[in-house]
Amino acid sequence: MTSHVGNPHSVPLEQVTEFLLKTLPFNTLAPSSLQDLAKQCLIDFFPKDTLIFEQDVTTVRHFYLIQQGGVRIFFKNEAGDTTLKDFRGEGEYFGAVPLIQETERANLNVETVEDTFCFLFPKEAFLHLVQTNPAVTNYYLRNMTQKLVNYAYAELRQRKVTPRTESALRLVSVPVGDILKGPAQMIAASASAQQAAIAMHAAHIGSLLVHDDNSRVIGIITDKDLRNKLVARGLDYATPVREIMTSPVQTIPSHHVCFDALLKMMTDHIHHLAVVDQETIAGVITTHDIMVLQGTAPLALFKEIVSRQTIADLYELAPKVPGIIRNLVEEGAKADNIARMITLLNDHLVEKLLTILIAELGPPPVPFCWMYMGSEGRKEQTFITDQDNAIIYRDPVTESEATAAASYFATLGKAAIEHLAACGFPLCPGDIMASNPRWRQPARSWQACFDSWTDSPDPQEIRNATIFFDFRGGFGDQELVETLRDHLARSARQKNIFLFHLAKDCLESRPPISFFRNFIVEKDGEHKNQLDFKKRGLVPFVDFARVLALKHGIKATNTIDRLRLLAEAHHIPNELHKETTAAYEFLMHLRLIHQLQMLENGETPDNFIDPGTLTDLEKQTLKEAFTVVGKMQSFLRQEFHMEQG
Repeated sequence: MTSHVGNPHSVPLEQVTEFLLKTLPFNTLAPSSLQDLAKQCLIDFFPKDTLIFEQDVTTVRHFYLIQQGGVRIFFKNEAGDTTLKDFRGEGEYFGAVPLIQETERANLNVETVEDTFCFLFPKEAFLHLVQTNPAVTNYYLRNMTQKLVNYAYAELRQRKVTPRTESALRLVSVPVGDILKGPAQMIAASASAQQAAIAMHAAHIGSLLVHDDNSRVIGIITDKDLRNKLVARGLDYATPVREIMTSPVQTIPSHHVCFDALLKMMTDHIHHLAVVDQETIAGVITTHDIMVLQGTAPLALFKEIVSRQTIADLYELAPKVPGIIRNLVEEGAKADNIARMITLLNDHLVEKLLTILIAELGPPPVPFCWMYMGSEGRKEQTFITDQDNAIIYRDPVTESEATAAASYFATLGKAAIEHLAACGFPLCPGDIMASNPRWRQPARSWQACFDSWTDSPDPQEIRNATIFFDFRGGFGDQELVETLRDHLARSARQKNIFLFHLAKDCLESRPPISFFRNFIVEKDGEHKNQLDFKKRGLVPFVDFARVLALKHGIKATNTIDRLRLLAEAHHIPNELHKETTAAYEFLMHLRLIHQLQMLENGETPDNFIDPGTLTDLEKQTLKEAFTVVGKMQSFLRQEFHMEQG
């Protein structure tokens, strides 16, 4: 890393004007204002790994607009620990906050990740623009006043919580159709790889959609395909595109927000999505398009996870998740999406950990899959998530293979659990982890477990085993988990006594409000006058969705997904679906806010909330949410022909 010694110089007016006309918010300026600003512009070059801003050291005299290249923005606390906040590329900026706040010094570190050119605008010119142009003001200040920004940064630094980025997150509000740069570029499947490379170079893009002789899109070819499938294999440049393209093309509707695109890209490990508008592909978005939006921290952390080469390097990453999630909460993302993002980031971390661990141990003797249970299995993780996991592996065919498998997965399970604990994932108090030999079994043993629970159900054992019925596959051979889920979906719906006991257990949890609509809270102990949001609030919704999903053979594990699929199949009324979903998401949101506040206060997050700290509107909404529990229980009584009790 090298520090920058500035050497800006003049730049042709036409070059600046052309760039500003295609960059927000400058393309909203009147022509005269745009010209005045462009006349004051300088340009500077920063080689790769140049530290342009050093936090609390660099005096900021210009507003920087990235003309070409890219930077990473990071924060260092008093202990010297580094937190990556953002990647920014062409058309993005840095330096706005210290100029607007008039703090003089840089509030974050800015380092180039490749050779980078920046347009520099003098402080006075930028501030004049902010003060006189409402569109520019709104773009850079959002809803935060200058005083509020100052107070927020000071308070966050004092509490040793990473500061907010320079602008609000837009991932959850901007439709993917709005960030398309133009119509999709096409190439025939019969064209050569060289022709594809020439076309990409000419259009300054990294992908082309591939069409057949009937103009039907059948795939996509990217610059990565050219590198990995053509050059790396030594294929002839005349190789037809159809032989190295990726098919089918992954798509997303144009009205979906960029957050949905980010989730899909990170889940499927892809970098391109075709945007569909009224059944027609309108264009293609990339991970770079997402990164040039404000608030790219989820993708930044994902890239950090991918880049780590040792397990010890992963230990510091899990604690970074809350800072990322705070941005999503502030922007108004739905609780379900927030939980899915937490789950997705944690999944990637576990996947990387297991990948490195297997490289150290050697390949397993039989295929296996890492399974998630409970809230991890439902993709409903929050800031406090105990480890709930297991291992399923292919049935050994010989005694020696069985011995080798048992030994290998014992070593893998024990090591993985220890490393996850070092990453910050607490051990499961009930020992439902892959380090426990009971939860590290071949496929036939897992089927036997579920058959035992459903065939001869003991009410207490069922209550203890419900966590297992929310399992999903993680790293490894997904087919093993899918086969087990298929088996459970077929068998459970026929086990009436088992389902009856599950439904009866749902009725044991009473809504935590009294006849007079007062909250029923803990009367004594550590959590006196507090409400257990998980046990008394969220669990009834989880249990309700689970028992009906098992009864009707629905394979989804996420509570919101289960409720939606139940409604679509007319197993629950649409009105009940709307009410349960809205109530559950509200409870989830309050829980996330509560835990986030505890984290930022330096406290260990929990599920106990004092209703007295809520606003009147929150209290009223909470009471309405709890009344839905009664409606769910009434529905179950009718569904399972139970007496009112």
